Amino acid sequence: MGRTIVEKILTAHSKDKVAPGETIWLDLDVRSARDFGGANVIGHLRREYAGQRMLADTKKTFFTQDCVSPANTIPYAENQHIIRQFAREQGAVLYDVGQGIGTHVLIENGDVRPGMTAVGTDSHYNILGAIAAFGQGMGDRDIAFSMKSGKTWFEVPPTVRVNLVGIPERREVTAKDVALRLLQEFGASGLLGSVVELYGDFIDRAGLDERITIASLGTEMGLISIMIPTNSTLINELKRWSTGEFESISADPDAAYSAEYTIDIRELEQLVAAPFAPHNVHPRREFAGKKVESVFVGSCTGGRISDLVMLDSQIKNGVAEDIILRVVPATKRTLKLAVDSGLYETLSISGAIISHAACAGCASGQIGMTGEGEVQVSTGNRNFKGKQGAGETFLTSSLVAGEVAAKGTL
Repeated sequence: MGRTIVEKILTAHSKDKVAPGETIWLDLDVRSARDFGGANVIGHLRREYAGQRMLADTKKTFFTQDCVSPANTIPYAENQHIIRQFAREQGAVLYDVGQGIGTHVLIENGDVRPGMTAVGTDSHYNILGAIAAFGQGMGDRDIAFSMKSGKTWFEVPPTVRVNLVGIPERREVTAKDVALRLLQEFGASGLLGSVVELYGDFIDRAGLDERITIASLGTEMGLISIMIPTNSTLINELKRWSTGEFESISADPDAAYSAEYTIDIRELEQLVAAPFAPHNVHPRREFAGKKVESVFVGSCTGGRISDLVMLDSQIKNGVAEDIILRVVPATKRTLKLAVDSGLYETLSISGAIISHAACAGCASGQIGMTGEGEVQVSTGNRNFKGKQGAGETFLTSSLVAGEVAAKGTL
């Protein structure tokens, strides 16, 4: 019997029997920690492995400073400095403040490539499924063990196949709307604990940015991962970012799935996730005219260069007078693309407040929060109360966010 994408990856990284429900020991290509939780990981390493070699392979151990970047509180500053000192002391790879969101940086630099296995202290680490890599977020103690041993244990998940039929007929419908449609269909737990493989014409045409947007919302569906098969277009795009070997990963034709679903997206319209849950998805038109006070464009779901291009296309005549527009590129490379293309200047002139690369508002980091009663539109992946402040956050695409920023209403 053939294998699914995740089964192929796990088989290549384990000596154990790989089948849904089996618990295996998994060799890891990458193990990482971010500033949120990174200092705790180091604490575990120092306490539990004192006097021993703490890192199995320094070249496969990464630290990223992306949640609150730069630190805006003393405790965060202290944690980030602990990480810097440890990375330098041990010889681990450090992507410090300003480099951008860890998973994005790892993809762009070729540290994680299709077919690889990686773990980190990030609940959206499964975003790596965008390039058909196995990524999982884990707790501090588990990550410490993985850094020490180079492996972890994992229960092989079932795989569900989802076929997306057609291409959206409305040009204003984007990958974020497709991702929200999946949340609308399956909710926060309909496919709990599964891996979803996505197929269809829309997926075949999707570039890296679109794949990342869709994969990032897998966590909000309770999934282990959204795995998107590679194709030549993606491989060529990855090669433009970094050097190295990139293999193509896809499921076998006779792979076994625990379930299969088909969703027609040809008549898909713009969607929004209303407060206070990402799966509280509705057509945007249901909120037409709703007053908005602030807009955030960024995060691992909406901070790529294509997101900034979509935003810019909508605010050529300026940001509405009573709107605060915050923009945060996902990576330093994205920021450079914006600067080199003139996009940074046009966004700034239009009224956007632009920050350096980081998670920013999505992680309650720099560039501002919402106040009680404030209505915000965000390209992020979560709108739980308190996630981006005390206000009400509507999740949308970057295109919708731009439209809202221009007119002040949904």
